[in-house]
Amino acid sequence: MEDAYARSVSEVLDFFGVDSSKGLTDFQVSQHARLYGKNVLPEEERTPFWKLVFKQFDDLLVKILIAAALVSFLLALINGETGLIAFLEPSVILMILAANAAVGVITETNAEKALEELRAYQADIATVLRNGCFSILPATELVPGDIVEVSVGCKIPADMRMIEMLSGQLRVDQAILTGESSSVEKDLESTIATNAVYQDKTNILFSGTVVVAGRARAVVIGVGANTAMGSIRDSMLRTDDEATPLKRKLDEFGTFLAKVIAGICVLVWIVNIGHFRDPAHGGFLRGAIHYFKIAVALAVAAIPEGLPAVVTTCLALGTKRMARLNAIVRSLPSVETLGCTTVICSDKTGTLTTNMMSVSKICVVHSIKNGPEVAEFGVSGTTYAPEGFIFDNTGVQLEFPAQLPCLLHIAMCSALCNESLLQYNPDKGNYEKIGESTEVALRVLAEKVGLPGFDSMPSALNMLSKHERASYCNHYWENQFKKVSVLEFSRDRKMMSVLCNHKQMEIMFSKGAPESIISRCTNILCNNDGSTIPMDATLRAELDSRFNSFAGKETLRCLALALKIMPMGQQILSFDDEKDLTFIGLVGMLDPPREEVRNAMISCMTAGIRVIVVTGDNKSTAESVCRKIGAFDHLVDYVGHSYTAAEFEELPGTQQTMALQRMALLTRVEPSHKRMLVEALQNQNEVVAMTGDGVNDAPALKKADIGVAMGSGTAVAKSASDMVLADDNFATIVAAVAEGRAIYNNTKQFIRYMISSNIGEVVCIFVAAVLGIPDTLAPVQLLWVNLVTDGLPATAIGFNKPDSDVMKAKPRKVSEAVVSGWLFFRYLVIGAYVGLATVAGFIWWFIYSETGPKLPYTELMNFDTCPTRETTYPCSIFEDRHPSTVAMTVLVVVEMFNALNNLSENQSLLVIPPWSNLWLVASIILTMLLHILILYVPSLSTLFSVTSLSWNEWAVILYLSFPVIIIDEVLKFFSRNSHGIRFNFRFRRYDALPKKELRDK
Repeated sequence: MEDAYARSVSEVLDFFGVDSSKGLTDFQVSQHARLYGKNVLPEEERTPFWKLVFKQFDDLLVKILIAAALVSFLLALINGETGLIAFLEPSVILMILAANAAVGVITETNAEKALEELRAYQADIATVLRNGCFSILPATELVPGDIVEVSVGCKIPADMRMIEMLSGQLRVDQAILTGESSSVEKDLESTIATNAVYQDKTNILFSGTVVVAGRARAVVIGVGANTAMGSIRDSMLRTDDEATPLKRKLDEFGTFLAKVIAGICVLVWIVNIGHFRDPAHGGFLRGAIHYFKIAVALAVAAIPEGLPAVVTTCLALGTKRMARLNAIVRSLPSVETLGCTTVICSDKTGTLTTNMMSVSKICVVHSIKNGPEVAEFGVSGTTYAPEGFIFDNTGVQLEFPAQLPCLLHIAMCSALCNESLLQYNPDKGNYEKIGESTEVALRVLAEKVGLPGFDSMPSALNMLSKHERASYCNHYWENQFKKVSVLEFSRDRKMMSVLCNHKQMEIMFSKGAPESIISRCTNILCNNDGSTIPMDATLRAELDSRFNSFAGKETLRCLALALKIMPMGQQILSFDDEKDLTFIGLVGMLDPPREEVRNAMISCMTAGIRVIVVTGDNKSTAESVCRKIGAFDHLVDYVGHSYTAAEFEELPGTQQTMALQRMALLTRVEPSHKRMLVEALQNQNEVVAMTGDGVNDAPALKKADIGVAMGSGTAVAKSASDMVLADDNFATIVAAVAEGRAIYNNTKQFIRYMISSNIGEVVCIFVAAVLGIPDTLAPVQLLWVNLVTDGLPATAIGFNKPDSDVMKAKPRKVSEAVVSGWLFFRYLVIGAYVGLATVAGFIWWFIYSETGPKLPYTELMNFDTCPTRETTYPCSIFEDRHPSTVAMTVLVVVEMFNALNNLSENQSLLVIPPWSNLWLVASIILTMLLHILILYVPSLSTLFSVTSLSWNEWAVILYLSFPVIIIDEVLKFFSRNSHGIRFNFRFRRYDALPKKELRDK
């Protein structure tokens, strides 16, 4: 029944054919069970493991790598090759892909846990009326039409419509569903609101929420998937994971690479088509196969085999650094996504605030000697911990608050006129409430005021264990005053009273709405001397004025406290006793903002990140919190910046678009609104981070580009998120964004490094093919360079220190290129030099080396005809391992120098020296040691077709390699000093990673 909230009690009961005094019959139960189903959230069919595995290979770059591995494998078989060398390359490629697939499968398996943990919010049992008798049944057996009784502490087992109140009031904590900071009072009246949201449905009890005060009966109207929890589950199921900006860039790069590789292969064939019939090949077909092998070698050279592994490693290193900042990353790609976040949609309750109601202001009458003198006190402390101080209106801390009469009696009344509990949880290391949050706030206030009569009171209390300290003062007052009778809170009186006995004296303490208490007071307790004076019109007006200031301007939740001396021996209270009261004081409380949030807000604004506060609370309360945390500091007025969900939905489409661009606060929201907000912002090309801690936040957390859950939040929210803040600190997000930006900058650098390396390899093989000289590098040598000599420095580049102004720049655009324009030209130049230097080393050995044959260049170009003609040298010279060893070593050393170029995009090595990243220096040393190892260990040199080198050969290698630093320094100089340099190459469709302006100038 979807509109039960708008129907009367009798209409709802008639709909289900149930008698409220007897409940359903057994026949009706079985009938309704068939009709409506079981009261369980159905298990979603899990993705089969094999599908998860295959999904990891559904990526263009991965497919290219698989194709390269298969072609290498087939060519090895065709040529009759055997042993380790023949299958080394395909095996290594497949191992890399398997490792990446394992990471992906683990990540996706974790994501599915969110739906399972949603079931933890379903109640286990319920008190149900059937066949005229009450019985306790498993909650899973409930059906629509069942009459259920609920009381304090009960978890609501299904969505239910209130039908009968069994106490003065019923209050429910539905923060996990709506994010409201205080409990909600429920009633029996039907709701007439149009487009009613959860907060408007005051006659509905939602599944998974908890009763904090009162007793009532309700009829079940929705079970299982047809409940508030069920709608959250459905919303999570409808949410598809969005590809991260880096994933999209790598996909674009894969597409670009595929086209480049195809073009290179075709070009090599076209250039060499006339050589297919050369006698050395033994026929046209064999010639075609020979040049196909060259094309495959080019393809292998063009593919950065280590890129997926290096990206994963860099992101993993980023997660370690973030963990030290208390940001636990659950999804590796989200590390990089943080760097381009443009909007943070932050839940208010529990994220920007502590979600722990605290008394922040106290108002008492000081004296009336020189006219009404009202005193205000401030209270520090923003959690349920009994830690904080009382300050007078000048900001001076009171050393012994309990020595002041009004504060002493406020502490008594707060402790005695109270049904809640405050206790310390050693497992979680924090203080927890049981009952109404406003009542717990009063208990904490009683602890902060302390006890009278001890000069050492504050220090003595601090010596207690946390368990004893939690309610020490409250227990003291409860032992001093024996409770005799209680008048529970009711909606018409708006107050609660308790009769206590103390040393043969009867005292009634009352608390309630200020307008209700003040109107019943005839006397006032003075704070200066403890005297009682009559309440007159002037005093009443002054107190009303302070109340309006607390409740209006400061949006505090106010309670007034009073007492009355009762006749000796009275044992029962009646409503008639609640008159002629003595006013003690007024307390104002709020869900306080976290202390560190204001600075975090300023950092977000400086970094060009917009913060939208999203909450289920009412508009005025939320606006007050936004003022306190600085979310409105940049606004002159709030018109067009603050909306309720209903106001926003009523706007026409074009106005909604405008509103989204200016919005700073959205109130009275329910889960569907949060998800809608994320989608709408994403449609405007915003990169959205959503924070939250409740079950109600889970769908939006899953939909956002990066979902950020609180460490103390629900398991559902954490499972649906990409990142968890261990310290629940909004400020940690800002630190994580800075880290994300630094990680992206480093990722960008090593991708460029690997691209320029691969361009060098392509140029090397292509130039060799065009010149008609022997193959400069064997495939196994290319693989060694790509995986080891490129992979280690590329990973170490991930440790580059972040720029000092990383949080002063605006967020990068999602479409921003990693390599394009002038930068692409730079890396083409560097890559071309790398390739030409490698070929030069190969040719040098044949023509100029003292240990080489010193052949004329024409002989080298005609090497393939050597067996068919007379020569002065043996043809076996072309199979010597020296020239390819020199070429390979030039390639390795030039790459090491190029790695140093990538310490910064535009800064000179004179400004950012190599030792600024010791990891990079270490990786270069390790890479060179490994390379020397394969040169000088016989078994390894055979495996990689290399040989040992002389000192003279090493000197030539260094001469050929070092100029890459000089070339890049010149290019960096132009980047820093030539504002107009832009090379807008016209390959927009397959530009590796689209355009960006130069940043480091």
